[in-house]
Amino acid sequence: MTDEPRWSEPFVAMIESLGMGPRLARGRRDARAGHVRSLTINSSLVVAQVRGPEETVAHRARIAVRAYGAAEWARIEDHLAAEARYAADLLVGRMPADIARVCAALGLPLLPESIGDIAMDCTCDDPVRPCPHLAATCYALAASLDTDPFGMVAWRGRSREELLARLRPAAPAAPSSTPSPAAVDLASFWDAPPPAAPGADAGALGVQVAIVGLPGVVRRPDALLDELGPLVVDGADITGLLRPLYRRLGP
Repeated sequence: MTDEPRWSEPFVAMIESLGMGPRLARGRRDARAGHVRSLTINSSLVVAQVRGPEETVAHRARIAVRAYGAAEWARIEDHLAAEARYAADLLVGRMPADIARVCAALGLPLLPESIGDIAMDCTCDDPVRPCPHLAATCYALAASLDTDPFGMVAWRGRSREELLARLRPAAPAAPSSTPSPAAVDLASFWDAPPPAAPGADAGALGVQVAIVGLPGVVRRPDALLDELGPLVVDGADITGLLRPLYRRLGP
C-alpha cells in the first residue's frame, strides 16, 4: 500500500527554516494538544481561534496568501484536464500525488514557498511574528492539509466543487460563484488589523466538527463572519443574528 503524500511538508519546512525553534516547538505542542479551537480555510485566508493552556480567552490568528485569479486557475485546470489521469483522480475526490509539482512548474505553487509569500496577523500583543498562536495555526493547518489536500486549492481561491466542475468533460465550464479575487498586497495586508473580540471564547464559535487527528479543526459556513469586524446596524451588532443564516446555507 502506497503511503499518502505529506502535502504540508514543504510548508512546514519553510516555517521551520525561520530558525525560531522555541516558539515553533510551543506552537506544535499547542496544536497537538487541541488548543487550536477552530480553523477555517477560505480564499486567500486561514483563520484560527487559538487559546493557550494558560489563557482565558482565544486569540484570532490569520495567515494570508495571494488567491489566484480566473486566468491563473484556467492555466492550472487546462493542464490538469489535458492529462486523463489528473482528471480521473480529481473527479473521484483524490488529489493527484504530483499536483503540487505541476502547479509549481506553471509558476503557480499551491502552498507558499517563502515567508514573503504570506502575511500573518494575530490579536495577541506579542510583537514577534510568528507568535505562538500563529505557530500553532501553522501546524494545525499542516495537519488539516494532510487530511484534506483540497484545502490547498481552497486557500488559493478555488473550491473543490468549482475545480471538479471545470474538469468534467461532459459539462460546460461552470461560471465562478465569486468574482476573481483582487490582487493582494501582502506587505500592507494587515495595515489595519481588526481588534480582538473582548472576552471571545472558542465556545462561542458554534458547533465544532473535528477532523480526525486534530481536535477542533473545522470548516464552517459562517467562517466569513469571524473574519469581519462587528457588523453594526442602528447601533446593534447583528453578527449573532446572521450566524444561523450562514450555517443554514452551508453544506
